[in-house]
Amino acid sequence: MVPDEAYTSRLRGQPTPMKALILAAGLGTRLRPHTDITPKPLFTVAGRTLLAIHIHNLRAAGSEAILVNTHHRHADIERFVAAQRFDVPVITRFEPALLGTGGAIKNAANFWDRRPFMVVNADIFSTIDLRQVYAFHLRHRPAATLVLCDDPEFNTVSVDAAGRVIDFTARPAGSAPRLLTFTGIQVLDPVILDYLPDGRFAHSIDAFQAMIADGRTVLACIPENPVWKDLGTPERYRATARELSAAAAWRVAFGEDPAAALTWERLEGDGSDRCWFRVSAGSRSLVMADHGLRPPVPVAEVDSFVTIGRHLRNKGLAVPEIFFGDTFAGLVFLEDLGSTSLQAAVQREKDRGRVMDWYHAIIDSLIALATQGVDGFDPAWAFQTPRYSRELILERECRYFVDAFLNRVAGMHAGVEDFEDEFAVIADGALTHAVEGFMHRDMQSRNIMLKDGRWHFIDFQGGRLGPVQYDLASLLIDPYVSLTPAEQASLLGYGIRRLAEMRSFDAAGFRQGFEHCALARNLQILGAFGFLSTVKAKPYFADYIPAALWSLNERLAAFGDRCFPKLKQTLQQAMEKLGLAGKR
Repeated sequence: MVPDEAYTSRLRGQPTPMKALILAAGLGTRLRPHTDITPKPLFTVAGRTLLAIHIHNLRAAGSEAILVNTHHRHADIERFVAAQRFDVPVITRFEPALLGTGGAIKNAANFWDRRPFMVVNADIFSTIDLRQVYAFHLRHRPAATLVLCDDPEFNTVSVDAAGRVIDFTARPAGSAPRLLTFTGIQVLDPVILDYLPDGRFAHSIDAFQAMIADGRTVLACIPENPVWKDLGTPERYRATARELSAAAAWRVAFGEDPAAALTWERLEGDGSDRCWFRVSAGSRSLVMADHGLRPPVPVAEVDSFVTIGRHLRNKGLAVPEIFFGDTFAGLVFLEDLGSTSLQAAVQREKDRGRVMDWYHAIIDSLIALATQGVDGFDPAWAFQTPRYSRELILERECRYFVDAFLNRVAGMHAGVEDFEDEFAVIADGALTHAVEGFMHRDMQSRNIMLKDGRWHFIDFQGGRLGPVQYDLASLLIDPYVSLTPAEQASLLGYGIRRLAEMRSFDAAGFRQGFEHCALARNLQILGAFGFLSTVKAKPYFADYIPAALWSLNERLAAFGDRCFPKLKQTLQQAMEKLGLAGKR
């Protein structure tokens, strides 16, 4: 069918009106298990769903109505479309049984009119100008226009010297055509409907081949230097999401595109499964935390990272600025605080007076974090538990110590029930005298960074409501630094005095709560070191087990002979097994 002159005359002005179909019914098998929960068209790239990106691009190209075919998790797509306010009608059409690309086009027969229409695969990302593609089709008037690009991984479409598509699987004998990749973007004359069956599965490629056999032209539109990505596998999706999110974050952080190609430096990780990168161009840089694709839970770790981090930053507290986050892709881009951690600084510094000055400044910031961060904090932001509770202490600190350290590292056969009474004393003591505020939960020297003379806290995603004493204990008994008992006592006193300037509390009760929080934290540290060095195969964490053991031994001894006899005895046995008894 030949378009009338009304369409071609508008090519010099506004986009030519047309209708479009987004193919969004696929199962996404290559992206399982992620597509078992989220349909592929709702995957995000730089914070926007693929479906929304395609709708925006089609609207900009002149589409006046868009049909989205659905099948797998169709209700999710339908809800998404219904919740948006697109400035063009977007209709969904459910296929109870998959119809294939050709079947979907035929199934929309009552949607099309006599004009050529555009079809786009939902599982691609592209910046190809769809308006120019449609103009190309109107200018040349083929039966079909397929947008092709050169991608050696997918090149299977044969194109002759005149730019006509002649085959889809291999080079025809006796010729040497150019091989290119079909991008999933196409403009079709309604004549294609004559080559597609009614009500059953069909491939559009079969229709193209039949059209070619009938002497109709299927033309290749080959843009110059196209940006086109197939997102059909986790690797390709994640690579694209990372690249485009980095560019978006850069514009937010610096107000312009990178002046040069971005470079990616893998940074030393922490105890979690996240990956960290420094993203640089010239003298500027950002840090990216890659949490992996978001799991199907109400609140994921990446959600807490972004929400809590922005909350604390908005309070003016000492945390890095978060410039951009795509929580579905698990990517967060934040201010680069450099490479100087408190651990590294303390290890280099010989002047203990200067070290104590650093800790005074850090304790000031810790107290501000606890007392100001609690204002407006929503416990629903926490991805683990909304507050530091008795159940958390017993399960994630005490049991963790037994299972991951005593049994896995020390080779003992202990049960949590063996210490039930003593663990209860620790838990109750930590909470009875709690001075509640915002609790960081992992306040140790590797999570404190120095930039421009100010100490900043990172890894705040575990934040929740809890005792100020816990974070203070975490800072002071930190095995990465190993402050002396005298230094710990001095800093505890400093913290109590500084907090007393802001709120009233019982100082003696605060100290009792602190000592029990220190025990709970020490148990958690040993459990974590045991788990990370064995299960997670990060053996360098085992280097800090001796310091954590000696710390726990000394803190238990400080409670006197009558307290925690089972823990004391078991700890001595563990130290003997590890060759650490009597050493310090």
